[in-house]
Amino acid sequence: MSALTFAKCFDSDDARFGIPTYPWRLAPEGLATRRQLRTEGLRPGGQPVAAQLLRPWFRREPLVAYLYRVDRAKPVRPMTSRKWGALALAMLARRTCPACKTDAGYVIPASLGMCVPCAYPEEQRAA
Repeated sequence: MSALTFAKCFDSDDARFGIPTYPWRLAPEGLATRRQLRTEGLRPGGQPVAAQLLRPWFRREPLVAYLYRVDRAKPVRPMTSRKWGALALAMLARRTCPACKTDAGYVIPASLGMCVPCAYPEEQRAA
């Protein structure tokens, strides 16, 4: 990365960001993204964004990753039996074909809007 690209991407004194800004992969210890918190079994827990990472892109705006303080993070809430049931019903709805009303066994593609046999009936008869 050239010095000019680095300067465009990272300027911790820049007033437009309003929070500490670090270049990609150079965040200090004690800060983590949502995904990193989740892998540790934590969640932000309502705390404000502590800092951000900027990753430069060629001819585009830089990618932004928000960072949260690990010491203020709270444990992830456990799944209850009602949440598991609601998740199972939602997944069943995603697998159910609206045309033939059967469980396709896979998530119905949004591009088709129905299961593959209903979308292409001619090919199913030929097989």
